[in-house]
Amino acid sequence: MSRGGVAVLLALVLTACAPSRQIAGPDLARAAGWHWEILPAGAFDLAVAAPPRATSDVLTVYLEGDGFAYVNARQPALDPTPTDPVSLKLALADPKASAVAWIGRPCQYTLPEHGRNCRVAYWTTSRYAPEVLDSIGTVLDRLKERNGGTRLILVGHSGGGAIAVLLAAQRTDVAKVITVAANLDLDYWTRRDGLSPLVGSLDPARQSGEKLGQIPQLHFTGGQDRTVGTDVVRSYLSRLPSQAPTRLVEIPEFTHLCCWAKDWRSLLSRHDAADAPGAP
Repeated sequence: MSRGGVAVLLALVLTACAPSRQIAGPDLARAAGWHWEILPAGAFDLAVAAPPRATSDVLTVYLEGDGFAYVNARQPALDPTPTDPVSLKLALADPKASAVAWIGRPCQYTLPEHGRNCRVAYWTTSRYAPEVLDSIGTVLDRLKERNGGTRLILVGHSGGGAIAVLLAAQRTDVAKVITVAANLDLDYWTRRDGLSPLVGSLDPARQSGEKLGQIPQLHFTGGQDRTVGTDVVRSYLSRLPSQAPTRLVEIPEFTHLCCWAKDWRSLLSRHDAADAPGAP
């Protein structure tokens, strides 16, 4: 079989596995007693999960990563639903209990029934497009209204961290940003690794440094992360004012995926509690 035929066969096999990926997220959420729903928001339908509603001034919202964007270096996936929904697992491990929610990215967990505007570009070159941010921002507003919140803490793993920073640059209600193994300087990252430029996306590192320099930020990276790496986050941080309230925490033994969810509760306890909004 030719190389092209092998690639097509692999794509078909992995697409056939999509139903198990579609079920994994809802099963995780419901097993924890969370409510799972699909909300129409702007151009897309987004998967959303949250525990039973509770009133809270500060709502922590986790944003899922890029998911299963590519089968291989040249073959985009037909369904971007994650094989390992790290941000959802982080949300479920958050000790703040009811004052937490999770939002999936466009076309994750929604195909085929809720596939509005699900073009491949939205999990490849346009994964951080303005319309993607608008859609997620609409859901953030609804979650705030439901919970009576006025401020947000945005948390994201990988590309979810990039979305968190981009939203923080646009909104006025973000009290803090926490990222995990996030690709925060797209230009540096794609040039370093010889990747195709994300031509339809906004770049977190190219947003207003003055605005972002006023928002407390905590960035976790893995010392063994071969997908993004600490240098990408350092490149982003170099663009912020020198006195910006940011912290970079590298966990030497962690990779891009391991072992954030397993140790998330202790990581937050050690590194986030001291400077959380409203803390002494």
